[in-house]
Amino acid sequence: MSATIAGERTRSTTVLIVEDELFVRMIGADALEEAGYAVIEAACADEALAVLEAADDVEVLFTDIRMPGSMDGLKLAEVVHERWPAIRILLTSGDTRPSRDDIPDDGRFLAKPYRFESLSRELTMLLDGR
Repeated sequence: MSATIAGERTRSTTVLIVEDELFVRMIGADALEEAGYAVIEAACADEALAVLEAADDVEVLFTDIRMPGSMDGLKLAEVVHERWPAIRILLTSGDTRPSRDDIPDDGRFLAKPYRFESLSRELTMLLDGR
């Protein structure tokens, strides 16, 4: 696991951010990159799965729940947990609040709108296994 020094990761952790709203995705990706994370962006679940098929370094899936396409973020999280169980899961939504039982493994939920400090704290706790 990566250690945190003054809010920045000492080893780059790769986060796959899945968000259909372009500006929300760009802002989240920029904030994560500034904090020292490596970021891969996807606009939908199908694109995210294609990324995961090709990449072997993704450690965190950060996905919106409500998205157009073949599956929503909850289903994407289930598929990712089944196929890539080592990937940690962080879900977000502005209008859907999943129950603890709806989130695979030890995944976490962050309500929108979120502040970057909240996102950073959730990622740290997720990666540290808390």
